Amino acid sequence: MSTVCIAVEQPSEADVDVIHAALAATYWSPGVPRDVVARGCANALCAIARDDVGALLGFARVVTDRASFAWLCDVFVLSAAQGRGVARELVRTLRAHPELQGLRRWLLATRDAHGVYAPLGFVPLAAPERWMEIAEPAPYGRVRG
Repeated sequence: MSTVCIAVEQPSEADVDVIHAALAATYWSPGVPRDVVARGCANALCAIARDDVGALLGFARVVTDRASFAWLCDVFVLSAAQGRGVARELVRTLRAHPELQGLRRWLLATRDAHGVYAPLGFVPLAAPERWMEIAEPAPYGRVRG
């Protein structure tokens, strides 16, 4: 397989098409509208993995105030590049970003990828009883799986 290059950058319109297609098929955002994906990217710090011809292979974004908090979300790797450590490199790239140093807390949620994130230092919440949420089960008209 080709070389993988990872950079923190805003996705192009063509990238947003690929990102939208991938996210709309995930368990965490089934049916998400493209405009929501585009707005999410525009308001976050994004990392993109590309092959040697520039095609998008993987994506991750961080919602952050760049002072104390970061929420890592929407991490995915297209099937052609899975199993090569691309997701971990996307996360490492974001964690190393100069604007994200010295943050007090990083969070993420995953149903099935704990093994990807644990080697990067992520652990279960120390005090889950302190956290609360408002969850909308079907914001895009489809129930999450």
